[in-house]
Amino acid sequence: MPLIGTLTSGVSALRSFTKGLEVIGNNIANVNTTAYKSNQASFADSFSNTLRGAAPSTGTGSNQSAMQVGTGVTLGGISTNFTQGSVSSTGRGTDLAISGNGYFIVKNPTDSTLYATRAGEFRWDDKGYLVNQQGYRVQGLTGGTPPETLGDIQLDQELDEGVQRQSVSFDESGNIIEFYSDGTTATTNQLLLKNFEDPSALTKEGNNMYSGFEAAGPVNGATLDSTNDLPNQGGLGKIQSGALELSNVDLTEEFANMITAQRSFQASSRLVTVSDTVLEDIVNLKR
Repeated sequence: MPLIGTLTSGVSALRSFTKGLEVIGNNIANVNTTAYKSNQASFADSFSNTLRGAAPSTGTGSNQSAMQVGTGVTLGGISTNFTQGSVSSTGRGTDLAISGNGYFIVKNPTDSTLYATRAGEFRWDDKGYLVNQQGYRVQGLTGGTPPETLGDIQLDQELDEGVQRQSVSFDESGNIIEFYSDGTTATTNQLLLKNFEDPSALTKEGNNMYSGFEAAGPVNGATLDSTNDLPNQGGLGKIQSGALELSNVDLTEEFANMITAQRSFQASSRLVTVSDTVLEDIVNLKR
C-alpha cells in the first residue's frame, strides 16, 4: 500500500487512458476499412476506501453520511457503435452493401465455422462459389429454380450444351439472377441475412468478421431461416449491388476525443509527479 493514495490513483488513470488512446487510435487507423464499426471506451471509478460508514437517523440524532476516498479509475467497458456507415458505389457487380439491418453469413469451408459480416467485398471463385476476400463462402438459398436449399451460394454448374452464362446480377431482395446466351434467365440463388438482438455482444475476429452468435441473440434462431431471414423483409435491410458500406468512423469526433484523452493522460502524469514530490518531502522530514 503506498504512503499516499494519489500515486496509485494517478497510475490507474495512466493505465486506463492509455487503453482509451488505443481505442481511438484503432478507430482512426480503420477510417477506410470496409464496414468497420467504431469503438468507444468508457471509464468507471475504482472501489473506495471507507473511512466512516453511513448510518440512519436515530431518535436523538440525524443520519450520518459515509466518508469515502476513491482509489482511482478503471476501464469500464469498450462499446461498439453499430450505426450504418455511408454506402459508396464501386461499379463492381459482386460488391454488396446492406442498406438497413442484418449481416451476411459466411462459412469457413475448412472447419464449417460461421461468421457474420457487413463487408460485402465478394467474388465468384473458380468453382462458382460466392466468397469473401478470405475465401469464406457466403450462405443463403441455393440448388434450384427457385432455390430452396440452405447452404453455400454457388452458380448453376449444369448448363445445357451450347448455352453459356453471360452475366449475373443481384436484386434488392438478394435474388441472384443468371443470364444465358440463349436469352433465358434463372434465379438460382438467394442471399439471406441474419440480425441480432444485441450486436454489441458479437466478438470481432478480424477481417471484418464477427463470431459469438449465441451471446448476441440471433433473431429467428442461430441458423439461417429460409422464411424469416430474407433481405428487404421483416425489418432486414435491402441489398445494394455494386456498392460497399464504408467505415462509420467520424474523424472530427475521434480527434476531439484524442485531445481530451491526451490532456487527461497529461493531468494523470502530473498527479504522479506531484505525489513523488510529496513523498520526497515526507522522506526528508528527518535529516
